[in-house]
Amino acid sequence: MDDKLRYPAMSHLQNTFHATRSWAGKPSAAVECSEAARRERCLVRSASSLARHFGWKVMLLVVLVTGCSARPYHAGSAQQYRTSEELLARTSPQIERGKPHRVLDGIGWVWGIPGKVLLFDRRVENHNIDQQTEAAIAAYLAQNELHSVKVRLNQYHPRDDWKRLAANKSVGAGWRYTLGTFSVLTETLFPGRVFGGDHYNPFTNTVHLYSNVPALAWHEAGHAKDFARRKWKGTYAAAYLLPSAALYHEAIATSDAISYAAMTGSAAAEKEAYQILYPAYGTYVGNAISGYIPLGYVAGVIGGHIAGRWKAGSLPSRVDERGAVVDLDSMPKPRESSSHAFSANAIQPVSGTTALTD
Repeated sequence: MDDKLRYPAMSHLQNTFHATRSWAGKPSAAVECSEAARRERCLVRSASSLARHFGWKVMLLVVLVTGCSARPYHAGSAQQYRTSEELLARTSPQIERGKPHRVLDGIGWVWGIPGKVLLFDRRVENHNIDQQTEAAIAAYLAQNELHSVKVRLNQYHPRDDWKRLAANKSVGAGWRYTLGTFSVLTETLFPGRVFGGDHYNPFTNTVHLYSNVPALAWHEAGHAKDFARRKWKGTYAAAYLLPSAALYHEAIATSDAISYAAMTGSAAAEKEAYQILYPAYGTYVGNAISGYIPLGYVAGVIGGHIAGRWKAGSLPSRVDERGAVVDLDSMPKPRESSSHAFSANAIQPVSGTTALTD
């Protein structure tokens, strides 16, 4: 997504309302009841009940969320970025992985149950990131020439994070040693290795991942790409804390991740991106309206699920290499340990970039 958010026109509200009602099992000659819809019957009943309770408000949330959709992908380039040479020197290897620890990872998995339930995916904050997800984010970084971004896969390494904070001269010292210090201190005292929370820290230019979901990895890397283009990175990071400002930042990263998934050529990856990133964005919408609409957070999440499944279901069929038509709704959802059918040209493991540490 470009710097300006472009939400659909209000005339789109009525179309979305009718399409969502049809998707939710209302009588419609234009929409057939698919196997995927039957598998999601529980979600449909909840969404229908919520829609009756909130009416146009939930539908408006769906429209707002659908503003983040796939667009022609524009990869970034190193010439466009404002980076720190000192930080770049500290980035090799670019991807590091924490050593498996049964007790810590087990605690982290349990702590992450709310996130799994919220996004309907067991791989969220499972603290067990496979090679496919690692290859996915490695390819994204290479495609966008984000050479100074560090990626920590289920890793706790505060000593290096403090050093990266000091070395990141692309962020003003005033911001680094105030908000930046607070952010790294929080990561040190409340390690994601236990408490989870996929996120990007702009003060250390580091992506922290604990979920085995490529779409979430692309989303966090999308934040890194967004910040790399900014001149006043500290100010841009501080603006995130303003009421509802997170919607802007998150919309950019969400749209970028979905567009990248479409660019890979994988129908499963694009569908999954809609289904998990829309409800994730819905959490921010819900937070923004929770003070104005009763149960606004729940409305945002459910609205995100409705919109994500509607958008995924509306994707056109693809033709595989044998010339056969692939129906996206008939494609099974990848299991926690299964691999994703990424494009061979877009997703390639990057050798020599991963270090295994505590």
